[in-house]
Amino acid sequence: MRPEKTIEKLATGNPVVIVALGDSLTYGWMVHKGYIDYMKGMIRDRYPSSKMTLINRGVPGDTAQGGVNRLEGDVLRHHPDCTLIQFGLNDAFAGYSPEQYREHIETMIRRIRENETSEIVLVTSICLDGDRDNAFIDKFYNQVEAVSQLYRLPVARVHDYWKKKIAEGVIFDSLVQFDGVHPNTIGYKLMAEAIMKIF
Repeated sequence: MRPEKTIEKLATGNPVVIVALGDSLTYGWMVHKGYIDYMKGMIRDRYPSSKMTLINRGVPGDTAQGGVNRLEGDVLRHHPDCTLIQFGLNDAFAGYSPEQYREHIETMIRRIRENETSEIVLVTSICLDGDRDNAFIDKFYNQVEAVSQLYRLPVARVHDYWKKKIAEGVIFDSLVQFDGVHPNTIGYKLMAEAIMKIF
């Protein structure tokens, strides 16, 4: 699935507002160029006549529950054509269960649909370094898949794209900053590439 109406507007040069709601990975923590910045350039390259406003509403340390709380001020008031929703890592390590995480994602989807005609794209976060950590975080990404099927929404599978690149020989440590979690500019570029697969 793809956000077809948004893509058509991008291709035909109609004004498009995209809001990216998420945590530090959306914000672009500690880098001069995050995935939002890369995505802007990639969209302009793919759709040269596009007239796009891409609004970054990432907050470092935030969870999907925080996204619910911020929805009115950070998303709905902009009346977006498309909303990207990216959470997961903070939820997992802050003690939320996968089921609680899913409930918050579903709440955002329902509220957006009640108030706006915005298309919604779900965005997973990155994979981690090690089978045990990935098995843990995959429980949350599995909820994203289930929600996408229930609501018939496109999913940008960032974690799978990273896993594919790593399987092809990219070193995990070359994609992250000193903390081993936040992407560096190379990692953010891969995030943008994964999201662009559905645009």
